[in-house]
Amino acid sequence: MKTYSARQLSLVITLLLSLLVGLLVFVSYLIGKVGFAIMTAIPVFAFATYFLVIYILNHYIYYKILPIYKAIKTGSFDDKKKLDRDEAGMDIISAVNKEVENWASDKEKEIARLKELERYRKEFIGNVSHELKTPIFNIQGYILTLLEGGLEDSKVNRFYLERTEKSIDRMISIVEDLESITKLESGELKLQMEHFNLVKLVEEVFDIEHMLAKQNKISLHIYTGGDKPVMVHADRKRIFEILHNLITNAIKYGKKNGFVKVGFFDLEDHVLVEVTDNGIGIETEHLPRVFERFYRVDKSRSREQGGTGLGLSIVKHVIEAHKQTINVKSVPDQGTTFTFTLDKVKTK
Repeated sequence: MKTYSARQLSLVITLLLSLLVGLLVFVSYLIGKVGFAIMTAIPVFAFATYFLVIYILNHYIYYKILPIYKAIKTGSFDDKKKLDRDEAGMDIISAVNKEVENWASDKEKEIARLKELERYRKEFIGNVSHELKTPIFNIQGYILTLLEGGLEDSKVNRFYLERTEKSIDRMISIVEDLESITKLESGELKLQMEHFNLVKLVEEVFDIEHMLAKQNKISLHIYTGGDKPVMVHADRKRIFEILHNLITNAIKYGKKNGFVKVGFFDLEDHVLVEVTDNGIGIETEHLPRVFERFYRVDKSRSREQGGTGLGLSIVKHVIEAHKQTINVKSVPDQGTTFTFTLDKVKTK
């Protein structure tokens, strides 16, 4: 719906009154001098009354409505601050209407964001409770078994103590990963930046996970596009954790007789790192959430494979701490590719 400013309305009314005055003067002239005086006095009085009313209304609007406009526009309710008439214009009501609409829209977005944060908080707390509950209950069961007589049985006590240790290690891993994410989000975790060769780093990960890859019949490959080292400037320890996480996941969720490839591509100021497998892949609807804390595409299978459910979240936070980006693309039953960038060391 189109709105008109106070100036436009005043102009229209003034023109109409002017035409009415002219018409009345003409009629008064025709009916005589007495009639002329009376008929002239009426429009003059009406004309004067109109401007008096306009003045009062404008004065009221300016001093009563304009503070509302000021408060909404600036987000401040300080009555001492005032706007010039030129800032809001003479069409104060339209300005207030526009600001109220914008304010309402912003508040709706803010409320939606707060609701989403609340949903995420509840989901996160639920996930933490669930992840910690499993090893706690396992520990409780193992200890009760030992206390009820298993401690004296040499064939049983060691077995349950080893299981208890694994559950304790899992709890420690969850707590350490949560601590790492907290430090990354708060900026407390400082990166130790240095120059290093990415190829050598990947080879270290391959050496560590060689047995796991052999068990799963997965072949490991590095593609550099040449014999030269791939030098980057980053936190070596953190990038090792990223590569180890991505490569281990690729091996665990790969197909028998499959492969895991790590490739490097020159992007002038950056190096693009690709970790690719031809494993089970990820459904499209899960891709936007794979970096969320504790999010698991296949919950039962993921827990069987181990891990805290925080690995990819840490990966994303570390990459963002380097002021870089990470992406994932996947096709079910065909494989998954994670890509991220790092600052390249320029050779002279």
